[in-house]
Amino acid sequence: MMRDEAHLDTRAVNAGMEGLRESGHHAPPIDFSTTYPLPDVEHGGDAYEALASGGDLQPEHSAVYQRLWQPGVARFEDGLAGLEGADGAVAFATGMAALTACLLATVTAGRPHIVALRPLYGGTDHVLETGLLGTTVTWVTADEVAAAIRPHTGLVLLESPANPTLELTDIRRVVADADGVPVLVDNTFATPVLQRPLELGATIVLHSATKYLGGHGDVMGGVVATNREWVTRLRQVRALTGALLHPLAAYLLQRGLRTLPVRVRAQQATAGMLAERLLVHPAAVRVLYPGLPGQDPAGLIGTQAEGAGSLIAINLGSYEAAVRFTESCELITHAVSLGGIDSLVQHPASLTHRPVAPGARPGAGIVRVSVGLEHVDDLTADLFAALDAALLAQPQAARA
Repeated sequence: MMRDEAHLDTRAVNAGMEGLRESGHHAPPIDFSTTYPLPDVEHGGDAYEALASGGDLQPEHSAVYQRLWQPGVARFEDGLAGLEGADGAVAFATGMAALTACLLATVTAGRPHIVALRPLYGGTDHVLETGLLGTTVTWVTADEVAAAIRPHTGLVLLESPANPTLELTDIRRVVADADGVPVLVDNTFATPVLQRPLELGATIVLHSATKYLGGHGDVMGGVVATNREWVTRLRQVRALTGALLHPLAAYLLQRGLRTLPVRVRAQQATAGMLAERLLVHPAAVRVLYPGLPGQDPAGLIGTQAEGAGSLIAINLGSYEAAVRFTESCELITHAVSLGGIDSLVQHPASLTHRPVAPGARPGAGIVRVSVGLEHVDDLTADLFAALDAALLAQPQAARA
């Protein structure tokens, strides 16, 4: 049995695996059942009502229907909750489905106003800006949070490191300025290996599980870790909207958790070396990486986060140079997403952040690199060759 004080590495391997030995399994079984037998009409009705209202599965009850509860999904949720230090977690089909559930929960509670700090993932920015889910949004900097809070504010929402330019935000300060309003932190970039926002006072932690939690570019999912009250609310939204994670996806994400610390630390080590090497190339107008000198002025690495992560942004000075760079990478794949074992590069302004308002959109010269598990020398060679190509496309002023 795993001790409560076990290190995160040990918890990553074992969290959510409780009861496997007793059932005669070493790896979690996958249950594809869409429906479950009911012992009788009365117990079936009671179970349906409890699960559709966001409650836990009781020993005497049937699971009823996969949309309401699923054993493999519950294992993954227990594993992630253990890593984030949460009362529980609720898993969804995608990261955007997880965010949608959080926003719908605030709307149905009569608190549809959201205070949000840019930059954010482009999909998050887009859904807030459109008001599609019945929310209104006030965009702020970290200094403006307290002044933006209203009686009907339901959430304060932020990312740190931010997507795609990797600015860090002091989560403790935002929590204090929110003055009791729940703070939601998108922890996709940092993962619980490097940052645990609930320990800093946040109420909700959100992940696009498609990224580092899965880690292999072959599964989609989203997950929210939070307190018991929010778990109940989010389960109810999930049950009613049908945004449940698929059992096979839950299995793959559970497997991803078990190697998460090893992958994240190895990718971060490579990213740190790459960021320093990139500084010397004349095509790199600015290298954006929180671990570089001067890019963590509040000293949040070491006090809030345990490292700078494995994403690097490079400002190449112009759209033309950014295009030439992304199209010149050979080892590194030009594709959206991040956090997998192989390195990816993308141009945020044209892709993930295309729907963002022009004044808040990342600069046209910025590219984002998600560093994988390849050898640092091979990645350096590929990036430098792409930078050489980008240099030829840069305006003379950017080179100066």
